[in-house]
Amino acid sequence: MSEGILKLFVKDYKQTDNPAVRSKCAVAAGWVCIACNVLLCAAKFVIGVISRSIAIQADAVNNLSDVGSSAGMIFGAKAAAKPADREHPYGHARLEYIVSLAIAFIILMVGVTLAREAIDKIISPESVDYSIAMLIVLIISMLVKLWMGFFTADVGKRIGSSTMSAAAADSISDVAATGAIFISSVLGYFFDINIDGYISLAAALFVLYSGIGIIRDVMGPLLGEAPNKETVDELSTLLLSYDGIIGLHDILIHSYGPGKTIASAHAEVRADCDLLHTHEMIDRAEREVGEKLGMLLTLHMDPIETDNTKLTATRERIAKAIEGIDSAVHFHDFRMVSGEKNTNLIFDIVVPSGMDEADAEGIKLRIAKAAHDIDPTFRCVITIDRDYTGCMGG
Repeated sequence: MSEGILKLFVKDYKQTDNPAVRSKCAVAAGWVCIACNVLLCAAKFVIGVISRSIAIQADAVNNLSDVGSSAGMIFGAKAAAKPADREHPYGHARLEYIVSLAIAFIILMVGVTLAREAIDKIISPESVDYSIAMLIVLIISMLVKLWMGFFTADVGKRIGSSTMSAAAADSISDVAATGAIFISSVLGYFFDINIDGYISLAAALFVLYSGIGIIRDVMGPLLGEAPNKETVDELSTLLLSYDGIIGLHDILIHSYGPGKTIASAHAEVRADCDLLHTHEMIDRAEREVGEKLGMLLTLHMDPIETDNTKLTATRERIAKAIEGIDSAVHFHDFRMVSGEKNTNLIFDIVVPSGMDEADAEGIKLRIAKAAHDIDPTFRCVITIDRDYTGCMGG
């Protein structure tokens, strides 16, 4: 059904790579959610007042807050689609994360309010007039909210929107909250058992848990989290498929919001290659892989000696020594510069991003000692790099 709704409001709804289409899909979903929440709020509030159920009235207020969340979703979609400008050269897509965070805080506020009212109801219980009409409204509410959850989740998946995912989580939490109130109403109607306050408190705790979960999910991309391993592996596989790229290192992937990914990598090539031909290949790899993965990709070309027997043998011995010191550490850009008495081994080591500075320096010293043990004339010039893909151990 979500596809039918999108088709009704958005002409080119399948072209989700287009920021304008993506924004229109989010706006359409936002207005659908606003309409549903307004109707549910009105129905629950009327039933809640008639029956004197604080739980149902609180649930109506929850739906009213969802109207604000949906309005925020519309604002976020339009703001995130705003093109890049002088002050924000990477665009405004991260505004979606900020809106998701705002939705989470709204959910938390509703949860706190609901919990306070529930505790008051537990301390000073009031009679509730249960009715079949109340049960019908609650059932309809759960069905509508369940549909809204699937609808927003599907639209969010289509356009890659964290805000839509947050709205979907909110709808599912509403189903659980209303479900708890429904159980309370059934017990009250058929068995004259009043647990309205306790059910309200349980629903409040669930709402709070949902809000905290959204904050946890949004803070990662907002602060700048490591890319997922699948993206790194796919990027590496595609680049290494080009004839002439023999290795990769220093892969960096930055997300500036949905559809706004910037990546860079050092591509190792043979030192004796045809420079113009290889440069053309690097440019082609940047363009083709970038378009395929939907990212702005920049490659730096690193020449590697492959026909120097002494260098190759030394590199292999150093690699074995590093493996014995810490298997999570890698190295690259290995060079040898011979002098009158010593030979400088110049290279970078890559350590896991979470490794302590002191530990990294310790590994650096151990590698230098291992190289000296291999050959007393070896002197290491080591630069410590960090792994920013999150794919290394440690």
